[in-house]
Amino acid sequence: MNYLVTGAAGFIGAAIVERLIKEGNTCTTIDNLSTGSKEHVPHGCRFIEGSVADVNIIKSLESEKFDAIIHIAGQSSGEISFDDPVYDLQTNTQSTVMLLKLAQKMGCKKFIYASSMSVYGDHQPPECKEETDKVPKSFYAVGKLASENYMRIFSEYGIACTALRFFNVYGPGQNLSNLRQGMASIFLAMAIKDHHIHVKGSKDRFRDFVYIDDVVDAVLRSLNREDGFDVFNVCTGVATTVENVVKSICDALPYDVTVEYKDGTPGDQFGIYGNNEKIIKALDWKVTRDFSQGMKDMIDWALTQEF
Repeated sequence: MNYLVTGAAGFIGAAIVERLIKEGNTCTTIDNLSTGSKEHVPHGCRFIEGSVADVNIIKSLESEKFDAIIHIAGQSSGEISFDDPVYDLQTNTQSTVMLLKLAQKMGCKKFIYASSMSVYGDHQPPECKEETDKVPKSFYAVGKLASENYMRIFSEYGIACTALRFFNVYGPGQNLSNLRQGMASIFLAMAIKDHHIHVKGSKDRFRDFVYIDDVVDAVLRSLNREDGFDVFNVCTGVATTVENVVKSICDALPYDVTVEYKDGTPGDQFGIYGNNEKIIKALDWKVTRDFSQGMKDMIDWALTQEF
């Protein structure tokens, strides 16, 4: 099979492409290297440097044939979306519409999109099913939800569209240099580099952390869908507090780490966790790594990195 996977210079995109190529497929990626690195693009993947919202790049692909488009690229921080909402809209929503149009034009029948748990906002009780009300708190979340609705409409043109609402993805390979994206990686990078963790917000906030290998598996299983539009939570169903994340890092490192709780970030959710019954039943997906083991693996990897 031949796939277009956007964002393969980044954490999640690279992991997906690596798995696809390992299984004998061919891949092309588009990435502007704004948060990723060309060195992270897996060997054997055709690399196109540029924006997924670049009309010329999209147009250059119209004569090609892809069995599926997997759209992972885009600005991926709720906090950063407040800096430049227009850029966020372009990279996350405009790019989705352009790629859906490309799929329609080239006859590509499958489209998978990296949506986000942020579309839900905060809820009481905090467990979110796919049908839970969506109350986005950031421009990033608004764009993700809009993209899902574009996909729903394009599915009526014969494209099997799958939106995967990733919860907090973590694991080896995550960007340790970007301190505004990825809670686990931010805290871990601070702890290793400075022996100090500055937490923006309450220690009682919580997240549903899902390991990178399980996320990749959800994407690949989505390729089996043949028609219509559907959306799935990609999550563990377990709430892990910020305090527990920090403690797991401090306990695992071979030196003392100081911790400071101060301020907060715009649009930050206090805490939700996902219900994963739908994806387990529909795609035969399962959680293979709990947070304690996954974080141990991530810390072991991070201690070997230079950043």
